[in-house]
Amino acid sequence: MGAKVAMRNLLPLLQKRLLSTLSSSTPTLSPLSTDPSSSFTVDFLINSCGLSTNSALSVSQKLHLGEKNIQKPQSVLEFLKAHGFKEAHVVKLIEKRPGVLRRGVDTNLKPKFEFLIANGFVGELLPDLITSNPNVLERALESNIKPCFEYWKSILGSNDKFIAVSKRCAVLLTYDCKSIIQPNVELLIKEGVPEERVVKMIVAQPRIIYQRRDRMAYAINAVKNLGLEPKAPMFIYALRSMLSMNEFTWKKKIEVMKSFGWTEEEILQAFKRYPFQLSSSEEKIRRSMDFLLNTLKMEKQAIIACPKFLMYSTEKRLRPRYDVLKILNSKKLIEIGKKMNYLLVTEKRFLENYVIKFANEVPGLLEVYMGTTKTKR
Repeated sequence: MGAKVAMRNLLPLLQKRLLSTLSSSTPTLSPLSTDPSSSFTVDFLINSCGLSTNSALSVSQKLHLGEKNIQKPQSVLEFLKAHGFKEAHVVKLIEKRPGVLRRGVDTNLKPKFEFLIANGFVGELLPDLITSNPNVLERALESNIKPCFEYWKSILGSNDKFIAVSKRCAVLLTYDCKSIIQPNVELLIKEGVPEERVVKMIVAQPRIIYQRRDRMAYAINAVKNLGLEPKAPMFIYALRSMLSMNEFTWKKKIEVMKSFGWTEEEILQAFKRYPFQLSSSEEKIRRSMDFLLNTLKMEKQAIIACPKFLMYSTEKRLRPRYDVLKILNSKKLIEIGKKMNYLLVTEKRFLENYVIKFANEVPGLLEVYMGTTKTKR
């Protein structure tokens, strides 16, 4: 008890010290209150919720608690902990949404938690969802959360699939399904994309589906204009790639490839075979093209036939493997030739076929390979 009193007396001094420090570096920051209720709030956030002093001081600017109304925050904490929230979850949630401590347990939290648990968000899935997307606690259960959940279940086919998708994109449960997501899904199907492929795209990259409708329509038309039909298996991958950048970025990447002597027709030919090649940054495309064409002396047609080469990391895959093959070739143990299959094989197979296999004949070969990999990483 004495320690708590001492801490409470110390808090105003800490606040003043923090204000003095912050005011010199961030003059636009609002003054920190040193009134008793603010000190009590900070004390509660530190001792009961687990926040750090700095975090508690920051949160106390948005939340004021008093000794007379502390029962509700305490009830909220007890409720959260009873539902698997660890201290890290509690801290993260309060830092994002301090107002959660003012929520009614019976009227707000309990009905939503019961619904989520009944639909598969059990164990750590529940606190992970809430801390990733605290908006769940602010949306109405009947008019927002339930309809949204039912819509996703109708599209994806099961609770399990939705849970898997929401782990990667928690906002889907509170996004506006009716005005944003549903129109995009309907547009894709109307354009001829098979429904199962729409589902596949959502599962693989959920954020794609909540683009603005005009942007989605633009991307669909852009991919169609490249010669890919919506029914084609590669269409959804090309669409994902197209939606990952704006028109300006697309043109910049095209220019990078043209600078290596590629025609627009060749670029689009490669894109249609493996759309993700243009999802890489301009710098990565430039490095990969330079290494493949100028160091490996790879034929342009070989890259067009297998654009996946452009996705490989120069530092982590291309150069380490090339260094090993160059040594083996110099010792006439293998002949590199023009085939680049060694770039495509798995790490395990490359080690077995090119490193371990010749380890006795070329002492230090493994060290060369691993050393190159480590230093370049």
